[in-house]
Amino acid sequence: MSGGERVGVFGGTFDPPHIGHFWAAVNTFEALSLHRVLLVVSNSPWQKVGRRQVSPAEHRLAMVAAGVEGHAGLEASDVEIRLGGESSSVRTLRRLRADRPDDELFLIVGADAAAGIPTWRESDQLPGLASLVIVERPGSVVDDSFWRGTCIHVASHPIDVSSSDLRARVTSGRRIDFLVPDPVAQIVGRAGLYR
Repeated sequence: MSGGERVGVFGGTFDPPHIGHFWAAVNTFEALSLHRVLLVVSNSPWQKVGRRQVSPAEHRLAMVAAGVEGHAGLEASDVEIRLGGESSSVRTLRRLRADRPDDELFLIVGADAAAGIPTWRESDQLPGLASLVIVERPGSVVDDSFWRGTCIHVASHPIDVSSSDLRARVTSGRRIDFLVPDPVAQIVGRAGLYR
């Protein structure tokens, strides 16, 4: 698209964001020669509401912002927080498209998340809004036959860490050093998250 940027859109609860999230964003940024990757913090993740406690959006946004600070091309985005209500990829992409219609959007998801896309709200509308980027382990096979648009597979050597494990570590008094950027760990401690 002329005049616009190539923008990755990597959404999540980020509760907390960890090195696996940041590595996937950097890897995709480089692999696709993107201008920037937006790490979009969900406002109210409908898949998780009622199933587990979710930290306040302002804390999750602060952690993502701290994690990407000083890393060119990576940006924390509050677009879903500003939209309010339950988060939806379709709503987010529509907002981003309305704000910057010349940008080319790339919806970035992990291989596990890709399998669930057909269950997302208005998922049939997504291919008209963005190209799909599936970040997968080398040698794995991900079925993308559900996607009716451009789909790109990016090989990555994932880091075996999960937000649920990190929350459990903090709850039980164990450290999360080296699993999250130092500024993220500091916010977790100051805000008393996951205790």
